[in-house]
Amino acid sequence: MKKQLLFWLVLLAGLSANAQNRKYLVLLKDKVNTPYTISKPEQFLSQRSIQRRNRQGIPVQEKDLPVNPTYVSAIRQTGATVWFTSRWANAVLISTTEANLNTIRALPFVQGIEGNRSIGNARIGYAQFTSNSLRNKFEQVEDPSVYGNSREQLLQIGVDKMHAQGYRGEGMLVAILDAGFRNANQVSFLKPLFDENRVVGTYDFVRKETSVYEDDSHGQNVLSIMAAYQENDLIGPAYKASYLLLRTEDAGSETPVEEANWLLGAEYADSAGVDVINSSLGYTTFDDPTQNHTYNDLNGQTTLVSRAARWAAEAGMLVVVSAGNEGNDPWRYIGAPADVSTVLSIGAVDRDGFRAAFSSFGPTPDGRIKPDLVARGQGTALGASSGSVTIGNGTSYSAPLVAALATGFWQAFPRLTAQQVIECLRRSGSQFNQPDNQLGYGIPSFERAAAIASESYSLLIYPNPFTSADRLTVQWNEIPVNQSVNAVVTNSAGQVVWRQSYGPDQAMNVSLQSLSLAPGLYFLTLSSENARRTIKLMKY
Repeated sequence: MKKQLLFWLVLLAGLSANAQNRKYLVLLKDKVNTPYTISKPEQFLSQRSIQRRNRQGIPVQEKDLPVNPTYVSAIRQTGATVWFTSRWANAVLISTTEANLNTIRALPFVQGIEGNRSIGNARIGYAQFTSNSLRNKFEQVEDPSVYGNSREQLLQIGVDKMHAQGYRGEGMLVAILDAGFRNANQVSFLKPLFDENRVVGTYDFVRKETSVYEDDSHGQNVLSIMAAYQENDLIGPAYKASYLLLRTEDAGSETPVEEANWLLGAEYADSAGVDVINSSLGYTTFDDPTQNHTYNDLNGQTTLVSRAARWAAEAGMLVVVSAGNEGNDPWRYIGAPADVSTVLSIGAVDRDGFRAAFSSFGPTPDGRIKPDLVARGQGTALGASSGSVTIGNGTSYSAPLVAALATGFWQAFPRLTAQQVIECLRRSGSQFNQPDNQLGYGIPSFERAAAIASESYSLLIYPNPFTSADRLTVQWNEIPVNQSVNAVVTNSAGQVVWRQSYGPDQAMNVSLQSLSLAPGLYFLTLSSENARRTIKLMKY
C-alpha cells in the first residue's frame, strides 16, 4: 500500500510540474551553416520523394532543408523539451515553462513564436488518461443496425469505370492524417491491406510514438472508406494502394498544437514520397476561445495548417481535405486548411446528390469558390473499429472518397502533375460550368476526368512559340512513367540541331539557348518504347 501511495504521489507531482509546461512553435531566422544541401536531397528525402518532384519539374529548395541541428541543440540546452522540428516552417516544436521561453526568445537565431502564443499543453506521460466521455468533434453518426454497402457512393463518382479499366491504386502511396486508427490492423475488411504489407508506416505525433492502433477510431473509418476490400460488403476506391497512417489529431481536445502536428505529418509524408494526402480534419475554433480563427483568417495563407497544406502542395503532393461540418452552425463556413487554393476541399451530399445540411459553405473571404467538389457524406458506408460495416455522416467521409478517386485517376495518368490532377477533377464536376459555394464544381466523375486528361494533357509543350531566352518544358502524358524518352529537334531542312535522352521519372526540359537558332519552324520528335510523336515548334 505504501509503495502504491508513493507511486501516485510521484505521478501527481510529475503532472503538477508538467502542467506548468506548454507547447510552443519556435520560429528560426535562417538555415545558415546547416550541414544539409539541396544538391544532396537524398540526405533528408527518400528516393520516391525525389522522383515525385522530378516528374513534376519541382526543384528541391532551401525550404526543404532540415532545421540546423546546432540551433536545436542550443534550444535543448535551455532546459526545453524538443518534440519535433519542421523543415518547411524552419521551426522547433518545444514544451517549456513561460519563464524559460524568454531565454529562448533571446537566442540570436530565434525569430519568434508562432502566433506569439502557446499552442497547447505539454501532455507527455498522461495522454492515456483522456476520457471516453469527451465530445466527438467529427460529428460521426454510426448506426450498427444499418449496414448497407459501398455501391451507391462508388457509382456516384464513377469508381466502377475506374476499376473496370484496372486502376485500383496499385503503386500509389497515400497518407492519412487523422485522430487514430483503432483496430485497423484487426478488422476483416482491411485484412488484405495488412496481409499484403501495404501499410508502409505509422506515426503518432500526439504521443511521439509509432503505434496508432489503440487511439480514436475516426482514422480507421476513413481508411476503410478508401482501402477496404470485403466482397459484397465494403470496397474502397483505392483498395490496392499503399498507405501511411499518421496520427496528428487529439480527439479529446482542440488546441492549435494540432495544426503544428498536421504540418509535421505532412512533412513526414513528403519525405516518405507520398502521392496523395487525405485529411478529414479542419480548424476554426479551439477550447480556448481567444485562440479561435476568424473568417478573415481563412484566406489560404494565414493559419499554420493552411500554410502547411500549401507547402505540401508545392512539394508535388495532391492534398484532399474535408470542407467541414458547420453548415448548420452559426459559423457555417469551411475551416482551415480547406481554404487553400491548391488543395481539393470536399463537401458532402446525400445519395441523390443534394447537399447534406451539415456540409460547410464557401466562399473564402477573398471570394474563391469553396468547396471544390462534393461526394457522398450523408449515409456513407464505412467500417467500424468493432469490425462491423455501418454508415456515418460527415465531410470526413466524403473527402476520402474523392482522395481515393484521385489516387486511382493519377495512377491512370501518371505523368500529370498534382495540380493538373486537381484541375481535371474540378473540370469533371457535375456543375463545373455553374459552380456555387454549396457544392463547388459538383460531383466528380472518373470518366469525365479521364476524357479531359486525354484531350487537354496528352502532350504539352510550353512556351511555344519560344525565344532564344526560353527553356521549353515538355509533358508527354501518353507513356508510362517507367519508360525513357528520346527527344530530337530538327530544322525545316531535316537537319538535327539538338538531341537528348531522358530517363524514367526525369522532367523533360529542352534547352536550346546556346544553339543560336535562326527564327523559323522546327520539329521536336519524341520517341519511347511504344510511342512516337512529332510536334512543330516556332522560334521567334
